[in-house]
Amino acid sequence: MSSNLINLLISATWQTLYMVFLSTLIGAAIGLPIGVFLACSRRGELLSAPAVNKVLGIVVNATRSIPFIILVVAIIPFTRLIAGTSIGTTAAIVPLTIAAVPFIARLIENAIREVDAGLIEAARAMGATPLQIIRKVLIPEALPGITLGLTLAVVSLIGYSAMVGAVGGEGLGDLGIRYGYQRFMPDVMAVVVVILIVLVQLVQTIGEWIARRVDKRAPGNRGA
Repeated sequence: MSSNLINLLISATWQTLYMVFLSTLIGAAIGLPIGVFLACSRRGELLSAPAVNKVLGIVVNATRSIPFIILVVAIIPFTRLIAGTSIGTTAAIVPLTIAAVPFIARLIENAIREVDAGLIEAARAMGATPLQIIRKVLIPEALPGITLGLTLAVVSLIGYSAMVGAVGGEGLGDLGIRYGYQRFMPDVMAVVVVILIVLVQLVQTIGEWIARRVDKRAPGNRGA
């Protein structure tokens, strides 16, 4: 493999990391409050607003049901409006973020719903407000699940970032398509696949390690 291709692989890897990092950061910033609200806004819950919960749930489900490659093409005008262009690494962050938000929101919702209801009742009995319960009880207790959920989201976004290469999104997917497929260079395709696998394994390992560290129920963390 030539030095030029090696430089292209390094550049494409950084482009992929850039896309995934920013889309995860923005997606989590938007998806976290949405997930918390979905988990706490059914009838009789801390932030009881069943009508809003239902409408928001429909929007989240509708967005999640759109295949990613179709989503990328469908929002090209919006991407161009936000990023100034519909191609390139920065432009790819727009559809990646839109795909990440509902996915992260549902993961956060599920993590929070797994918290023991007895803890909520105990906090209520001590006079804590709904926001205090969310901030001091629900989120800390759900932190291991939230961490694993975000890890899953990052892994999914790595796969999505490869898909945007099919529509000019740059990164490893674009390199694999242009060189590995269109120019019949299977060695490039193989290296791209290996790099993606390594990235996924690395993210999964780090995510699981962090989840164990923040899990108060883990034997090594008790009393910490």
